Amino acid sequence: MQYRRLGHAGIRVSALSLGSWVTYHNQVDTKSAVEMMAAAYDAGVNFFDNAEAYAGGKSEEVMGAALKTLGWPRLNYLVSTKFFWGLERGGEAVNRKDTLNRKYLLQAIDGSLARMGLEHIDFVYCHRPDPSTPVEETAQAMHDIIRQGKALYWGTSEWPADAVRAAWQIADRHGWHKPQMEQPQYHLFHRRRVETEYARLYEECGLGLTTWSPLASGLLSGKYRDGIPAGSRGALPNMAFLHEGLTHPARNAAVAALAPIAAELGGTLAQLAIAWATKNPRVSTVITGASQLAQLRSNLGALELAQRLTPEVMARIDALTAPLAD
Repeated sequence: MQYRRLGHAGIRVSALSLGSWVTYHNQVDTKSAVEMMAAAYDAGVNFFDNAEAYAGGKSEEVMGAALKTLGWPRLNYLVSTKFFWGLERGGEAVNRKDTLNRKYLLQAIDGSLARMGLEHIDFVYCHRPDPSTPVEETAQAMHDIIRQGKALYWGTSEWPADAVRAAWQIADRHGWHKPQMEQPQYHLFHRRRVETEYARLYEECGLGLTTWSPLASGLLSGKYRDGIPAGSRGALPNMAFLHEGLTHPARNAAVAALAPIAAELGGTLAQLAIAWATKNPRVSTVITGASQLAQLRSNLGALELAQRLTPEVMARIDALTAPLAD
């Protein structure tokens, strides 16, 4: 396993990490989570990603139960959560969802700590930008969460570059803890934000990246070339919004053309896509997901494949995918 600094922070994260979106509680129970997290940990993975909204809080409960069973030294692993949508919905409680206001954030961290059974969470993200709350209010609340010892680092997820920079500058001006990392989607067909929009932030703000969806929700695994197969992520009732992207004709044709390259390198399409994402030096860690142990082990093989991604191979991959990327 390779370990990389989280931007300019002193903390180091494994180049590949394990996330729980879609899978935990929905496809992965506590027993399976223990099995897969143990396999990842044994392979050197030290970062496990989660969010309050995943499975309505149940994902955090599954991961928390797994961590209790595994009993690892707390120094040896990193855990995250993310806040924005909230859990309690309905009625007149307008401050319970889709916000980053101080009231919600200070209550949300306590809820996540309880569900995960932890005294602190290493990385806490603002899961989406909130135009209705002043950035200064959000930044101060995140600083206070860290000052209280409930989290160690804070960051953003899917924020525009200008908003990240504004939060960093406000925190810097007040002497508060600054946003340290961003969690953007990044894969062969989704590049602009990481490669262009955030370019100035890596040095100016010391921004680290914990990227998600290296397989474009499974498109880059090749499993959707003939439609939505039964048992796949795309077949889940709550994932219907992914169908258009997963069945994109031109992108699926490009994936088919990538298959011979993966075969030449002795790997799978999924390994090729994950390996490609790790080659960006701005990426601190690539968050992978798995619903089965065999899938996890295969994904971890991407690091070995990455060593065979020469500039010539990268150029061949880009020729097929860059014209279709956004």
